[in-house]
Amino acid sequence: MIHLDNVSWRRGKKDSAPVLAHLSFMVPQGGFRWLLGPSGAGKSSLLSLLHIENLPTDGQMTILGKTVAQEEKRAALVRLRQRIGMVHQDYQLMPDLSVADNVALPLRLQNRPEDEIQDEVHAILKWVGLGSRTDVPANRLSGGEQQRTAIARAIIHRPGLILADEPTNALEESQSCRLLDMFAELSAMGTTVVVATHNESLVRRLERPFLFLEHGRLVDDGGEQP
Repeated sequence: MIHLDNVSWRRGKKDSAPVLAHLSFMVPQGGFRWLLGPSGAGKSSLLSLLHIENLPTDGQMTILGKTVAQEEKRAALVRLRQRIGMVHQDYQLMPDLSVADNVALPLRLQNRPEDEIQDEVHAILKWVGLGSRTDVPANRLSGGEQQRTAIARAIIHRPGLILADEPTNALEESQSCRLLDMFAELSAMGTTVVVATHNESLVRRLERPFLFLEHGRLVDDGGEQP
């Protein structure tokens, strides 16, 4: 599902120091990995790479069975990215769109029937506790509500790979636990999940293998088990 072989990524010129250096690891289909490390270790950069927002400058990366290369056509990369759910730290919602329309975006990109979209959006918003906020513009939501909207958008289309960058920062403990249970359930159903976090209580609550970064390098892969 994810396979990096000696992958490096540089920001800017090829002779600049790599932000990520010589990363090699695998995550199988349905695998769950915590992504750990101190601030500035490169966790967000690695998630951006896995989300194909950036492309490797060295090495080989395979995502969802597709080898990703610099010369890949943009349309092919867009199609592959649509199979990945991403929860960013800054949410990246469309501020003038309603909660429901933000969450519906992945399904509309798939050209799903509108009645089906409405049913899916209603169900996922009820689950994240936003069933009464469907028509509220995103720019009028609290930080926690924006975070839950972003999470709903990331998982509504049942992607093959879910990436989450500190997804519980703005959530209450009970909501964090519900989200963690959902990620674990999706993993058990065959969805690959990678979650970057500083929340040690979450890591203790759900014991799974981890990837530990320091200075852009993988210093511990936490084992190869699913």
